[in-house]
Amino acid sequence: MDKFAHMQIFVGIVEAGSISGAAERLGLAKSAVSRRLAELEERLGASLIQRTTRRLNLTDSGRAYYERSVAILADLDEADSAVSQAHGSLKGGLKVALPLSFGLLHLAPLIQEFMTHHPEVRFDLDFNDRQIDLMQEGFDLAIRIATLEDSSLIARRLAPIRHILCASPGYLAQHGAPGTAADLARHVCLAYSNVRDPGLWTYRGPVGLPGSVRVPVRLAASSGEFLMRAAIANEGLLLLPTFYVHQALCAGQLVPVLTDHTWPELSAYAVYPPTRHLSSRVRVFIDFLVERLAGEPYWDRME
Repeated sequence: MDKFAHMQIFVGIVEAGSISGAAERLGLAKSAVSRRLAELEERLGASLIQRTTRRLNLTDSGRAYYERSVAILADLDEADSAVSQAHGSLKGGLKVALPLSFGLLHLAPLIQEFMTHHPEVRFDLDFNDRQIDLMQEGFDLAIRIATLEDSSLIARRLAPIRHILCASPGYLAQHGAPGTAADLARHVCLAYSNVRDPGLWTYRGPVGLPGSVRVPVRLAASSGEFLMRAAIANEGLLLLPTFYVHQALCAGQLVPVLTDHTWPELSAYAVYPPTRHLSSRVRVFIDFLVERLAGEPYWDRME
């Protein structure tokens, strides 16, 4: 077996986290993958992986060999892509992790447009709000909504993700609108549960001073779309990113509340591991997203 094949199998083992996982990804028998690893270590004269009953751990030699192997395989892939692109086509696969709701609502149409422009690019999409380990699970990139100041990933900002406090006209007619953030403690509130403290809402007041208020949470859920529907049904005040609720706001089903306050802002990023070279496919796809999402996000325009 040639050196490149050994490299591919070794990288597959590291990124899958197990020999069996690599075998499944590569379409090989587990015994074959294990044998190829043994052959590679014998050829190199070094142990690359420490095997335990629970997991595989890279040795120092294994970590160095993995990083070089990823770079070499990426260069080979890039060479193929460059030739294909020079002849007018972008080819190959992209494995991308996306947040569920943001991905379905706002990224899916862009991905479909990209596929129209590049019909020979294949996508493997994981719409999921869980934290993906890009390297271990073999993803080319992920779209994440977060703060990444201290991230080990290489990131490119795509768009701001702003929050808005809103309620239905029916709820406000029945309960009145809060005049200050402190008034929220006397209202019925709906909270997104995939945060550290769903009942603690932070803000900056009219003159820019930071503050927080503990709100009574009648309903907490991990689905922003479910919470939006509950708010439309007059169930309470809702604090969510604008990308969830902009259509309901434009339709008058929800109305902004405490508009002189600023609520938390995150960002959407395209991220990829520093151990991976940026292939033509990944670079062109990220450039495409940056171009399409440039400027003020359409979901922040109440038109």
